[in-house]
Amino acid sequence: MRGQQKSRKLNFVKNLFLICCGIVSACFGLKSFLLPSGFIDGGVTGISLLISTLTGLKLSYLIVIINIPFVILGYRQIGKVFAIKTSVAIALLAILLIVAPFQPITHDKLLIAFFGGLFLGGGIGLAMRGGCVIDGTEVLALYLSKKSSLTVGNIILILNIVIFAFAAKFLGIETALYAILTYLSASNTVDYIVNGIEQYTGVTVISVKNEHIKKFIIHQMKRGVTIYKGEGGYGEKKDIDILYTVVTKLEMSKLQTAIRQIDPEAFVIQQQIADIRGGVVKRQALH
Repeated sequence: MRGQQKSRKLNFVKNLFLICCGIVSACFGLKSFLLPSGFIDGGVTGISLLISTLTGLKLSYLIVIINIPFVILGYRQIGKVFAIKTSVAIALLAILLIVAPFQPITHDKLLIAFFGGLFLGGGIGLAMRGGCVIDGTEVLALYLSKKSSLTVGNIILILNIVIFAFAAKFLGIETALYAILTYLSASNTVDYIVNGIEQYTGVTVISVKNEHIKKFIIHQMKRGVTIYKGEGGYGEKKDIDILYTVVTKLEMSKLQTAIRQIDPEAFVIQQQIADIRGGVVKRQALH
């Protein structure tokens, strides 16, 4: 019981630390890069930046006001704890935007677009790792994806296209193009932080020489293998062992080469994995 309480406390402290770091990073990206140059990003933050640039309203107020519907949506779709953490994180970001003494770092537009997106995306990603969001776009996309045939990624893309179209109309084509660079920098940073730099890949292998491939994975790559019992459905029906393993992105080339050498006719399926817990891959990564 004490072990569980200690684990919960450690997890709470870890999440709190991630959220605080995320808020500081996002604030730094906004105040030191994007705001002084009138640049915008995608998502709810981009909408707030666009309205702030056009109307002169304070960004801190807009971030809170525009995120309110998404916090309510998050409460209904995800839960009370998520909504509370998100509300507090957004409020802290708004306060930090007012009081933080961050100064502009550079006037180079390319550097502003890249590093503004980097720090803003880093902040969003760290907050997500901590169990909340400081940009409600993902919550809206998740809700709409359940109501339509579109994926979360497609909905976010459509929303951002609309934002950048408005930016091009009201702020100019050049600013809109820099906004796209900022968004690309931010979204890639979010992916790295949320999904992990390791970028694990799940690999399914169907081969008549599955025993040789299994031995290579276990003995040469020092990875675990799960074996599924399957049955061929094309032509002659026969039992076959299906291999499944998880490797890092850097190891994928080595595995592909070995499979081609052992059985050029092997059927291989690769799937990107956001994160894993336990298992041989994690143990190896810790050594």
